[in-house]
Amino acid sequence: MTPSLGFIGLGIMGKPMALNLCNAGHRLFVHARRPPMMITLTEVGATACSSPLEVAKQADIIFTMVSDTADVEQVILGDLGIIHGAGPGKLVIDMSTISATVTRRLATSLGERGIEMLDAPVSGGETGALAGTLSIMVGGKTTQFDRALPFFKSLGQNIVHIGEHGAGQIAKTCNQVLLSQTLTAVGEALILAKAAGVEPANVCKALLGGFASSRILELYGPRMLNHDFKPGFKVKLHHKDLRIAMQIAHELGIALPGTAVVAQYLNALMGMGHGELDNGALVLVQEQLSNVHLTDSVPPSQQREKL
Repeated sequence: MTPSLGFIGLGIMGKPMALNLCNAGHRLFVHARRPPMMITLTEVGATACSSPLEVAKQADIIFTMVSDTADVEQVILGDLGIIHGAGPGKLVIDMSTISATVTRRLATSLGERGIEMLDAPVSGGETGALAGTLSIMVGGKTTQFDRALPFFKSLGQNIVHIGEHGAGQIAKTCNQVLLSQTLTAVGEALILAKAAGVEPANVCKALLGGFASSRILELYGPRMLNHDFKPGFKVKLHHKDLRIAMQIAHELGIALPGTAVVAQYLNALMGMGHGELDNGALVLVQEQLSNVHLTDSVPPSQQREKL
């Protein structure tokens, strides 16, 4: 018998992921803090639930995709949390990006009641969520990974079992460290070109044909040049992810100096009130630091004199 599925968290990432599970023919029970977010899912056959507890009562496998560590803790352990509705043998799959330490603690708490858990954070942004092409990094028991794999295939293409509980979260933190520094490198390159009086769009096009080419340059270069910061992955979420990275570095006693710099850029963006923008808005801080602006919307009097 095909297991029933639950999905909690229907934001920018969660909603298209849940839709992909529905479209694959799975019976789905959903919950969102804002009830209107469930309408799109109920229109394609999902059943709306009043709480995570209610989802857990109905579903055999429960996916969670919410914003932060505290949110996951509330969804799983809160008064109306999954732990109070799920029984032995059910599986919780957290696809949020949170603390690996807390993930391990949650797995232990669930395990004491016979409930299994996987941590399975994703990379690929809204585009990957919509297309079902996410990269999924999974921590937990191999037996539970095998159990979940058919459903992961409705959500992503690059699906890797990293290791035990928390390993998926560590892999995702590594992803965010690499992503953040690549984003700032793209911004620096474009600002250098602009400051030197060379057309940055042409530089971007040239770099895409050589060793400096990357998916980040391809996707974010044009967005930075056009100041197109419609959110695909919000600044506030990237800010949270690097906070996790720096906390891990503190716990392990290791140096992540490049990550620390980008974390400060993100702090600045949050202070500027830009938390809802796409993380490509990192270039706004870089522009201010160099007084070089990639768009023509800034008056010439405020732009740096070219070489």
